[in-house]
Amino acid sequence: AYAEGALALGLYASKLLDEETTADDEAARRRAHTLLEVLTPIVKSWPSQWCLEANSLAIQVHGGYGYTKEFDVEQFYRDNRLNPIHEGAHGIHGLDLLGRKVIMDGGAGFGVLAETIGATVENARAAGGEAAEHAAALAAKLSRLAEVTAALWAPGDPALALANATAYLEAAGHIVVAWIWLEQLLAVGDREGDFFAGKRAAARYFFAYELPKTGPQLDLLAALDRTTLDAEPSWF
Repeated sequence: AYAEGALALGLYASKLLDEETTADDEAARRRAHTLLEVLTPIVKSWPSQWCLEANSLAIQVHGGYGYTKEFDVEQFYRDNRLNPIHEGAHGIHGLDLLGRKVIMDGGAGFGVLAETIGATVENARAAGGEAAEHAAALAAKLSRLAEVTAALWAPGDPALALANATAYLEAAGHIVVAWIWLEQLLAVGDREGDFFAGKRAAARYFFAYELPKTGPQLDLLAALDRTTLDAEPSWF
């Protein structure tokens, strides 16, 4: 669910990279550019964080013997641990997403993202069944993200708005990858076979286990908590 969600997100970003120079008209090119801009912090940070977690789980299933050279996952983990470093620290991407991308051009960045996810939600609702159920959950989280984004900036205090930008990045990233999984579920349709069954199972897992994690993060953000902002270095 982590790895294939991240791969699909990366491929979608690659498509936008093409479209911002090759789309048929200027409006479409500008839209692709704006959407790519707002997605870039997530594209860089989410896979580097959660695919490393997948790698960690791959070690864990071997038990105490997993972190030894007899298993390839040991080498994979050490190689992939570099990704959250050379792709940029999560804190920086959180500041970029919340401090620049979602509010750029009067909120145009967030608006294009919400519009794009909303189109997928409507397609899933029309498809019915499990896709429609996931669409309802995704729509609710997207609406909550919009509310929280506005609440963070309402006081007009950048330091307060950005105090928990990493939590914002993680919540937004999970919502975006849930959208990507809903797109994959729609692409699968009613086709049969292990590959398609695996896609359905991964999507079901993401919506049941991963998307709900955003709830406490969004509640924390909406509370405008100052714990991290008010802590003094000398206390530690």
